[in-house]
Amino acid sequence: MDVLVDGFVQAVRLLLGGDPATWAITALTLRISLTATLLAALVGVPVGAAVALTAFRGRRVVLAAANTGMGMPPVVVGLFVTVLLWRSGPLGAFGLLYTPTAMIIAQAAIATPIVVALVATAVQQVDPDFMVQMQGLGAGRLRALAALLAEARLPLLAAAMAAFGAVVSEVGAAQMVGGNLAGQTRVLTTAAVLATSRGEFALAIAFGLILLVIAFAVNLVLTLAGQHRSVPAR
Repeated sequence: MDVLVDGFVQAVRLLLGGDPATWAITALTLRISLTATLLAALVGVPVGAAVALTAFRGRRVVLAAANTGMGMPPVVVGLFVTVLLWRSGPLGAFGLLYTPTAMIIAQAAIATPIVVALVATAVQQVDPDFMVQMQGLGAGRLRALAALLAEARLPLLAAAMAAFGAVVSEVGAAQMVGGNLAGQTRVLTTAAVLATSRGEFALAIAFGLILLVIAFAVNLVLTLAGQHRSVPAR
């Protein structure tokens, strides 16, 4: 119990005291995870919508692959990204391994199947005649699709929350492709693992608490945005 209290006190001290290393780790965590989530959304939303609305051979296989990807172990994703970015790998010439960019790629690969699967499910729950009705009112296909996504905005926000939660708390792939380099690729999860391995449990708990605050803050913003749009004005 004393360790938990010490961890909480240390977390407050690190943040309010303006510890440069802690703020740098926190900022890098946010930059990597938010960028990865944005990339996953940019790819996953149109793909998920297309899978839900288009009939094609192998559609069920694609949905099954996306659902399987939701449970893909991050270490496996990290392994594949590491092989791709390795010096002798297909993308080794770009020198991206052990950089924040590599971590963004790995986290986006983790988050994209989550977005695809949840968006496809959300779009399938909307009235099947919605697109036909919108096009009957004169809306083009893209405008009708935008209206459909707006109709399913709450599940879409839930998909974004799930994707962000998966990447911000991820440690295996981040450690593999980032290397946990101080001042370069060290994020809150890998910093907590390192502190634990050194027996610095209060510091590890502090990093964990900061991570929880970040996750709560981002999800609160998304929740408020969704609820604000869904509650009719009086």
